[in-house]
Amino acid sequence: MLDAKPQTHYRQDHDLLEATARTAGAVAMRYFGKDPQVWMKEGDSPVTEADLAVNKHLLELLTSARPSYGWLSEESEDNEGRLATDRLFVVDPIDGTRGFMDGSEDWTISVAVVERMSGASTEAAGQSRWRPTSAALYNPCRDEMYVAEQGGGAFLNGKKMSASKEGILAGSQISVSNPMYRALDLEALGSAKTRYIPSLAYRLALVASGAISAAIARPNAHDWDLAAADLLVHEAGGLLWGETGGPISYNSPVPRHGVLFASGELLGKPLLDLVRNWR
Repeated sequence: MLDAKPQTHYRQDHDLLEATARTAGAVAMRYFGKDPQVWMKEGDSPVTEADLAVNKHLLELLTSARPSYGWLSEESEDNEGRLATDRLFVVDPIDGTRGFMDGSEDWTISVAVVERMSGASTEAAGQSRWRPTSAALYNPCRDEMYVAEQGGGAFLNGKKMSASKEGILAGSQISVSNPMYRALDLEALGSAKTRYIPSLAYRLALVASGAISAAIARPNAHDWDLAAADLLVHEAGGLLWGETGGPISYNSPVPRHGVLFASGELLGKPLLDLVRNWR
């Protein structure tokens, strides 16, 4: 049974996530630029000893503070017990591991609380809907702390953020991979590709802050890549949508998603039209 006053819990979770993300940043920085040991996971994806150390730190602090919450992390073995909880932590210890390994400052620590939502629409559909309610995304290299709680706005280092108010693609600044930039023919539409950022969560946070107009993600992003940044974008007045044209749901048995985009609200329709026809 969820609590009668969820906003109180959103704030408490927000404070916990912010404090823990900051200490996790200190753990990660012990390894940054020091040639950490690297292993390759399934799908030719690297994991470093820094990822594992940060994951251990987050797991210990967060689950001891909220023992009833489930856990989903890129660097932990999945446990389907998370599907039976009402709230869970969704964590990417280092989002942008390849950038971290290369000495780039474009990586983040991403932590969110995702909650089972109730309501007539979800009950009628016979399925649970899960959305992020508190989030912290931390870039230790730049000491940038992005935080949000449901209904409370999104902030960067204490300053309220607002997504772009642009309404046309011409002149917009979009972070997207080179293959998708070409496939979507964004150049012909007058959109400029910004530098590619290895951390998807960081790209989305830059949309929330208004630093860039939009970001587009290829299929197969996971919950841990998205959950914290999703709340940042929405609380900043923006959109993070899939091809269905609405917010995505989390904590499914396979926590993976199709093509996605984030933008200010006015760019939603033209970007939705693009991604629905990108293949």
